[in-house]
Amino acid sequence: MITTGRTLLAMLAAAAAIAGAAPAHADPDIDFANQLQSFGIYGPRDYNAWLGKITCKRLARGVDGDASASVAFIVKNLDRDNTATQAAQFLGAAVTTYCPDIAGVLR
Repeated sequence: MITTGRTLLAMLAAAAAIAGAAPAHADPDIDFANQLQSFGIYGPRDYNAWLGKITCKRLARGVDGDASASVAFIVKNLDRDNTATQAAQFLGAAVTTYCPDIAGVLR
């Protein structure tokens, strides 16, 4: 279940901070996987990369109207053992890696 109120705002603020970090590796999918692992998010690298890229497309096209809707989409598509906080971290990492031009959505 997605947390509301201050907790969600704190998670989105953390995601925005993550979006400010620059990846250090030449392969964005590997950078993304490494960042996810630092948050305790595991799973097939190709699947997670696809989910990150589709998340960016959904935000850019307005399918998800804001970061909260995007986090809800991610929660539904990550392993059920992942938390809403991890979904917000996933969103921040996805935006940083795959669509930094829309980082304003995290604010």
